[in-house]
Amino acid sequence: MAQLDSKTALVTGGTSGIGRAIATRLAGEGAHVFVTGRQRPQLEALVDELGDKVTGIRGDVSDLDDLDRVYAAIGERGAGLDIVVANAGGGTFAKLAELKPGDFDHTFGTNVRGTVFTVQKALPLLNPDASVVITGSTSASRATAAFGVYSASKAALRQFSRVWAIELAERGVRVNTITPGPTETPGLAGLAADPVEARALLDAEARRVPLGRLGQPAEIADAVLFLASPQAKFITGTELFVDGGESQV
Repeated sequence: MAQLDSKTALVTGGTSGIGRAIATRLAGEGAHVFVTGRQRPQLEALVDELGDKVTGIRGDVSDLDDLDRVYAAIGERGAGLDIVVANAGGGTFAKLAELKPGDFDHTFGTNVRGTVFTVQKALPLLNPDASVVITGSTSASRATAAFGVYSASKAALRQFSRVWAIELAERGVRVNTITPGPTETPGLAGLAADPVEARALLDAEARRVPLGRLGQPAEIADAVLFLASPQAKFITGTELFVDGGESQV
């Protein structure tokens, strides 16, 4: 018997990188996974790969109407919601002197506003003993030049997850943060201007990791599966680092 048989999950930002790996892993363990993403071709490709284990819904988590459509679809299925992985997010490099209001609004709109209302709008559908997993970042606990807005947004999410763990405990709902270290994803490589710079960026990130390499999306997905499963039923309010030792060593 798979670990998540008969469970229903939502993964936001689930069409590439870590989100895609999480959606694939949860579906592989028996869950029916609702996946959101902004890029229709990537969403359709995931649904084609995983078949009826997945329901893909195109949408932007910073748009509350899009979130309402997502939760309407989940509600129509009639099985409630056992797992919420609030993964959608992103950011760009910009030093303080270069920062534009639009860049700030976009990053906080997706990472913070999007996550807050993803979780809030899930509340009526959450089944007893549900698990909420927030995707954090090691950048929230260290300083990286030109990455202030992104790291601040992820630090905000860490505090929200602590507060929500208290607020939802009486319902038996667990809230935890998964914190990946540098992970080999299109999003990380996309911070560079061209393929040569991307390779240099990835190599530099790998050198900072005690294990000497970048993480793989599937490794983050394994940790999310643990937090989502009954194996973690006495774990809430915590931050699980999956970073090759970067934050601890």
